[in-house]
Formats: sequence, C-alpha cells, structure tokens
Amino acid sequence: MMGRAAGLMLMALVAGALPAADAVAQSKPASAANAATAGKPAPQPMHYLPNRFAGRAGVFYKTVWGIDSLSVKWAESGELVRFAWRVVDPEKAKVLSDKNATPSLIDPHAGVSLVVPTMEKVGQLRQSGPPELGRTYWMAFSNKGRQVKRGDRVNVVIGPFHAENLVVD
Repeated sequence: MMGRAAGLMLMALVAGALPAADAVAQSKPASAANAATAGKPAPQPMHYLPNRFAGRAGVFYKTVWGIDSLSVKWAESGELVRFAWRVVDPEKAKVLSDKNATPSLIDPHAGVSLVVPTMEKVGQLRQSGPPELGRTYWMAFSNKGRQVKRGDRVNVVIGPFHAENLVVD
C-alpha cells in the first residue's frame, strides 16, 4: 500500500508541477530576448523633428548654395526674426556672407519685407566673415510691430540667393 500511496503522491506532484513547467518554458524565449538586448540601452522616447528640407529641396540647397539646416525663428519676443544656416561648402556659401548683398525676409501673406537692422556701435545684425565648413551662421531681421508671425511662410533673399516657403518657428 505504501507503494501505491507514494505513486499517487508522485503523480499529484508531477501534475501540479506541469503548469509551472509550462510557465518556465514560456518565459524562456522572453528571457532569451532580454539577454539579447541586455547590452543595448533601453529605447528612449523620441520627439519627431521633421527634416524640413528632405529630398529635392535639401539636395538643391547643398549642391547649389553649399548650405543646409536652414531655419527661421522668432527671437526677442518676436521683435526679431532670426535666419540661420550651416555651411557644407564654403566656396558656394560665400554669396550669403557678401556684405554688398542686401538681405531681406519677405512675408507675402503679411505683405511686408523685413531688413537687417544696423546698430550704432555693433553694425548690421548679421555674420559676414568668410564661411567655414560645418559652422552655423545667422542674421536677424527687424520685425517691428510683429507683422511676421510664427507659422508664416516666408522667403529669404540675399543677392542671387532665394529660399522660399520657409516656416517661421
């Protein structure tokens, strides 16, 4: 009798262990996946920042004018609008630094053309030195009366350089 009771106990033990064995078997692929990603950092939430000049526009500005990363932003509570770019070809980007070229920022919707102001002791609010590879340059346009608003589409003209439909951030 003792053998039979021991056999029943063994069967009950094995039957009770089966669900636990299933859980262990199911968790193995997850732990294997965790082991594979253990050396990698956890993915961080990323804010979507669109490339404003993807495709043809980005290629155009790089190949023709030697610049990329164009941006137009409100500055000083909207009293200034800052236009910035990064140089990828200094020879082609010289046009943007030409002191003889008069820059203007045109907002067709508002019907205004903004100019770079000249300060008494500082001079024009723009960088005009020879362009260097990889360096970011800027110029500020006076926006008295805040006629150019965030979200407006503007055109920047500097001599023969024209950038159209830039969104003001």
